[in-house]
Amino acid sequence: MRTPTTPDAPTGINLDEQETYDPNHLLDSLIEQLKLKNDAALARALGIAPPVLSKIRHRRLPVGASLLIRMHEVSALTIAELRALMGDRRAQFRVSYKREKSKRG
Repeated sequence: MRTPTTPDAPTGINLDEQETYDPNHLLDSLIEQLKLKNDAALARALGIAPPVLSKIRHRRLPVGASLLIRMHEVSALTIAELRALMGDRRAQFRVSYKREKSKRG
């Protein structure tokens, strides 16, 4: 099982290992704020497949930067507020810009 990590996190700790990390709280808060019924409705609002939310709830997939931005767009909450809702207490959040080489060469 893969665990969500951020290689550039200042502490070098997996996000999953933070005691405060709870993606369920973030998702439940968004459902409540947007007055939605369930995860399927939230997935539609975010423009993602429902299994993605399930993987996030079961901590098999981290809340990525693009999803966090989409959550910001639909909820009008700031990125800092969204990160706080999921319990991300890291001092910095950086996205890795490493890309794999194209198969074409």
